[in-house]
Amino acid sequence: MRGIALKVVSVFFFVVMATLLKATETIPAGELVFFRCFFAFLPVVFWLLWRGQLRAALHTSNPLGHILRALVGASSMGLGFFALTRLPLPEATAIGYAAPLLIVVFSALLLKERVHLFRWTAVTLGLFGVIIILWPRLTLFTTGQPLGNAEAVGAVAALGGAVLSAFAMMQVRKLTRTERTEAIVVYFFISASVMSLATIPFGWAMPTPAQAALLIGAGFAGGVGQLLMTSSYRYADMSVIAPFEYVSLLLTLVVGFIVFADIPTAAMILGALIIVASGIAVILREHYLGLDRVKAKEANTP
Repeated sequence: MRGIALKVVSVFFFVVMATLLKATETIPAGELVFFRCFFAFLPVVFWLLWRGQLRAALHTSNPLGHILRALVGASSMGLGFFALTRLPLPEATAIGYAAPLLIVVFSALLLKERVHLFRWTAVTLGLFGVIIILWPRLTLFTTGQPLGNAEAVGAVAALGGAVLSAFAMMQVRKLTRTERTEAIVVYFFISASVMSLATIPFGWAMPTPAQAALLIGAGFAGGVGQLLMTSSYRYADMSVIAPFEYVSLLLTLVVGFIVFADIPTAAMILGALIIVASGIAVILREHYLGLDRVKAKEANTP
């Protein structure tokens, strides 16, 4: 219960982060990535100092792996933040749920992992839910609503962010074989902060005092959310905690309506429900397969 509670609270902080970033309005995506990562790094450092783990967190045997993870992760973050500026908050969030489903696809195609029919079916249904959400935005066959409008570009960016997020998660999976969790978090925030500075020539905006407060608050909220999420895995298995990620859908629906006056469409709700159901099905399937493997191992142990 403690692990679940920490996960739910972490989701709340991530929704706060997304809300504050969306409220900045005119700030470019690359600049959003910088504030998100740089100011998220501060609470992480304080937490590591308090636990006496800062030195251990700076130790790494795979610096190139961290750079690759940061490059892909920062790009994914930038596309996701750009989508936030073009789409309603719940819609951008729901499209992002495609990332865990895409991991299954990429793991099968690129890593040659064995994926059974149940997971392929769940993933296919989940991606169909993504199409349901995207279709009204892309309007490929509707006259008078060109593909190049802001919402269409935002929808494509959200999907691109989900694709890159899946690759970033796969890279994190590789890093966990040799790297501590604290090192993965620290080097991502450092590297992503530095990499985001490369977007300055493309035009950064001088934030107003109000926007600066929102940006700094978003960074801190993201850092606290990261710490809470990491801590949640100390108290419960990932398969138990992961489904509670979808609490963010309910929160973004409420926040989107109250703060931004976003009214969810029928397509968005239907697509999101299909994605969530598919994601939970994959998670539960992995949980039961894990239990079966444990039982088989115990049965074969003399």
